[in-house]
Amino acid sequence: MAKLLPRKDAVIIGLGWTGSIMAQQLTDAGLNVVAIERGPWRDTATDFNIAYMQDELRYAVRKDLFLQPHVEAMTMRNDMRQTALPMRDYGSFLPGHGVGGAGVHWNGQTWRFWDSDFSIRTHLTQRYGAAKLKNLQLQDWGVTWNEIEHSFDTFEYLCGVSGKAGNLKGRLQPGGNVFESPRSREYPNPPLKMPYTSTLFAQKMTELGYHPFPLPSSNLSQAYVNPLGIRMGQCSYCGFCERFGCGNYSKASAQTTILPVLMKKPNFELRTECEVLKVNLMPDGKMAKSVTYIGADGVEYEQPGDVVLICAYGLMNVRLMMLSKIGTQYDPATGKGTLGRNYCYQTSAGARMMFEGKHLNPFIGAGALGQVVDDFNGDAFDHSKLDFVGGAGVACNVSNGRPIGNRPTLPGSPRWGAKWKQATVDGYNNSMGIGSQGSSYPVRENYLDLDPTYTDRHGRPLLRITFDFPDNDVAMSNYMSDQMEKMVRPFNAKFAAVSRLKKGWNSVPYQSTHNTGGAVMGGDPKTSAVNKYLQSWDVPNVFVIGASAFAHNAGMNPTGTVGALAFWAADAITTQYLKSPGALVPA
Repeated sequence: MAKLLPRKDAVIIGLGWTGSIMAQQLTDAGLNVVAIERGPWRDTATDFNIAYMQDELRYAVRKDLFLQPHVEAMTMRNDMRQTALPMRDYGSFLPGHGVGGAGVHWNGQTWRFWDSDFSIRTHLTQRYGAAKLKNLQLQDWGVTWNEIEHSFDTFEYLCGVSGKAGNLKGRLQPGGNVFESPRSREYPNPPLKMPYTSTLFAQKMTELGYHPFPLPSSNLSQAYVNPLGIRMGQCSYCGFCERFGCGNYSKASAQTTILPVLMKKPNFELRTECEVLKVNLMPDGKMAKSVTYIGADGVEYEQPGDVVLICAYGLMNVRLMMLSKIGTQYDPATGKGTLGRNYCYQTSAGARMMFEGKHLNPFIGAGALGQVVDDFNGDAFDHSKLDFVGGAGVACNVSNGRPIGNRPTLPGSPRWGAKWKQATVDGYNNSMGIGSQGSSYPVRENYLDLDPTYTDRHGRPLLRITFDFPDNDVAMSNYMSDQMEKMVRPFNAKFAAVSRLKKGWNSVPYQSTHNTGGAVMGGDPKTSAVNKYLQSWDVPNVFVIGASAFAHNAGMNPTGTVGALAFWAADAITTQYLKSPGALVPA
């Protein structure tokens, strides 16, 4: 029997980006809030101290900040004919573990999805006809750009994003992304200073007639005080962003933007190393009454709450909803049900060039330090005569030159010994890469459900991922590889190679921690698990915040849109739901 605890106004599951934003906004509204976090407390000054943070072996190789399979594993397969097998290690993607979540170890790329993304089915159908989408399960998100733009702006100013606007209230701006949707004001900080590699890329892309712009970055170009009064530092270009926490207070995370204020509030409580087992529903299943979790002391507790906010990593959001029987499991055979529907990933390719005598100094890096062209992203180009929809941004991002992981060599070089060492010396300062980060569009066969065989240490079914790259996305990615073939020619490199995506997603090598969908938002309860405010259609006092709400994934990093959705949902709760609890959108 679980130990019953005193009721709270709101219970938040997970204290990463979304949980921290929701806690800050709800406590400001006067609610008594408790956050339950499975992982440990992580503090910038102690856990990411600059005296030892740059430990590549500990953090990049041994994955100290990441979720380990013994805590929660998943099973994976490419299609329904296969038997899914459990992961023995996280490889293709790396969920975070602990306070701050994946927002601790991210690179800092802070994008806004475009206006057309939120109405993607309507937009593409109007432009190309319904037949263009016949094999895709694309759907509108239920929210419009004009509604949510303010939430993007709020998240960017919280983080102190460094960048250059390309479209200010409909007026195109030199030096920015001319393909972006209209924004209400400039970024809070100017772009980072560009290294030689990115500068060279921008020069060559301009010569080809493309429109390069600085990557929007939550690595700060200058000292900054955010709207909560938290001081952040200037990026030192140390090259230890991805897979690392920032001890310099110059990469935005919950620790550097929210927690110093939130943790001081008397109406907020955090419980770490406590694993939520399920959300408990009332007998009729129409309202949530509490959350059951195992505390750090090994005791099972029941925490009642008037509102439950599921704010874990997107995949875990979906699994917890399934375990709690909130919503109906999606069935790929019939296309009915919503939980697990529209699981998407990221579709990428890249190019590598080797030179002589360039002195590119890759160790001068940051997580989001680069130049990008969006000429082939989304629907920025005409797809009429192409056999796909979607696209990708192409970036030259100088993230690091770390000594263990960054050892580029020419093809045919020895893999060990003195000649290999010389090859790494020759390649280290003379290698540069560009990469396409492409959209991932939903198809009926890609989905999430509970595994029928494998369970976790608490006896609960593991999440099962059924995914392969759709034909549409493979065609898109190969088209992008064709474009990159053209892009690398003006560099006159000694060696250049462009990768090409093939079907057969492999969960072993790292690709991207951009998992989306499974509890998607929308205007129709038959095709979405949550409404436009990320409120469960089935259980109205449950809100599910995160990339699990994405109805598809665009050719951009998801964090900016995740942050915007958190502010959007928090505003709906504090200005609408609390005044009149119940469904905010009629089913």
